[in-house]
Amino acid sequence: MATVTTPQAPSPEAPGTWGSRLAALGPGLLMASAAIGGSHLVSSTQAGALYQWQLIGLVVLANVLKYPFFRFGAQYTVETGHNLVEGYARRGRPHVWVFFILCAVSSVISAAGVGILSATILNFALPSGWVLSMPWTAGLMMLSVWLILMAGRFPVLDGLTKVIVITLTVITVLTVVVAVFKGAQGDPAAVPPSPWTLASLPFLVALVGWMPAPIEISALQSLWVARKQRDHESSGRDVLWDFNVGFAVTALLAVLFVVLGSLVQFGTGTKIEMSGGAYIPQLITMYTSTMGEWSRPLMALLAFVVMYGTVITVVDGYGRACAEALHHIRRNPGNAGRGAVMAWSTGIAAVSLAIILWFNAHMGELLRFAMMSAFVAAPVFAWLNFQLVRREEHLPGWLRGLTWAGVVFLSAFTLLFLATELGLVG
Repeated sequence: MATVTTPQAPSPEAPGTWGSRLAALGPGLLMASAAIGGSHLVSSTQAGALYQWQLIGLVVLANVLKYPFFRFGAQYTVETGHNLVEGYARRGRPHVWVFFILCAVSSVISAAGVGILSATILNFALPSGWVLSMPWTAGLMMLSVWLILMAGRFPVLDGLTKVIVITLTVITVLTVVVAVFKGAQGDPAAVPPSPWTLASLPFLVALVGWMPAPIEISALQSLWVARKQRDHESSGRDVLWDFNVGFAVTALLAVLFVVLGSLVQFGTGTKIEMSGGAYIPQLITMYTSTMGEWSRPLMALLAFVVMYGTVITVVDGYGRACAEALHHIRRNPGNAGRGAVMAWSTGIAAVSLAIILWFNAHMGELLRFAMMSAFVAAPVFAWLNFQLVRREEHLPGWLRGLTWAGVVFLSAFTLLFLATELGLVG
C-alpha cells in the first residue's frame, strides 16, 4: 500500500537569524512612522537652522534618556504575553485610569497636530489648480484615514510603513551627505544665539516633547507587537531587534534633520518660520537647494506620504490604546474587540478634525501646544512604564540606571518649564 505523505508546514526561522529578524520587523517601524512627524520635519530642522550645532547634544540626550521607556513596551509584551495597558490594569485600576485619561486627551491633540501638518503639506504638494481650502483638505484626508482603518488591513499598514520609513531614511541620508560635501550655505562668520536661556525654553520643551515621540507611543507599540505576534510569533530577541531598528532610525533621522538645518539654512539670512505649516516650504527648499530643483515635487510628495503615514499610525494606535484601557477599566475579560477599536479610532479622527477646523487660523500654535503637552505628560507615562518592570531581577543594570536618569531628567525639565510658565522662575 502506498504511503501518503502529509505536507509539512515550513518550520519557523531560528531566533536571531536574518530570516527571523526580517519576519519580526513591523511594530518598531510603525513606532518610527508615528514618531517621524513634527519633531523631525519641523522642530529638529528648525533647531539646526536657528542654533546651528548647539542642540544636537540635546536631541541625542532626549533619545537616549527616553529609550528605556519605549523599550519596555516591546520587552514587557513579548516576555509576559500582555500588552502595556494590561500591565497597568494588573497593577491596579488607578494606574489604568491615569493612562486612559492622559491617553484620551493626548490622542486628539496629537492626531490634530500631525493632521494639520499633513494637510498643509498636501496643499503645498498639489498643483495650484488642485489646492482646496484647509477645511476640505483636512476633512478629505481624515476621511481617507478612517476608511483605511475601517478596512482593517493591518498587514497592509505594516508593509506600507516599512516602505515609507526606509525611503525617507535613504533620501535624507543622501541629501545630508551631498550637503556635507557642498559645505555650509550660510555666512561662515554667522554666530548662532545661545539656546540656553529661559526665553528659548518653550522651543526646547517642544523639541524634546516629541523627541523621538510622546512616551505613550510605547503603549501603542506594545499593542502593535501583540497584534503582530498573532500573525507571526517571534522570539523576544527578534522583537527587541525590531524595536531597536525602529528606534535607531528615528534617532538617526532626528540628528540628520538638525545637520540639514545647520548646513543649508543657518546663517543664510532667511527668516526662519516658526509655524509648522509655514516652515514646510522652507524644508522642501532645503532639499531642492541641495539635490536640485528636479527634486522639489518628489520631496513634497515624500513629506506628505511620511506625515500621512504618521496620521494613520497615530489614529490607529491611540484608538487601540484607548479601547484597551477602557476595556480593562470595565474589568472585562480578554482584550478589546475590533468594534471598540474602530469606535475609538472613529472618535479620535472626528474630534481631531474638529480641533483642526477650530484652530485653522492658529496652526502653528496647535502643533507647538501638542508638543508641549506631550512633554508635560512624559514623566507620568515614563513612571507608569518603569513601575511594570523595575522589580524585574533580569533587568540589566545599565538599563535600570538609564531609566532612573530618564525619570530625573524628564521630571526636572518639566518642573523647570512649569515654574517658568507660572512666573516662579525668570
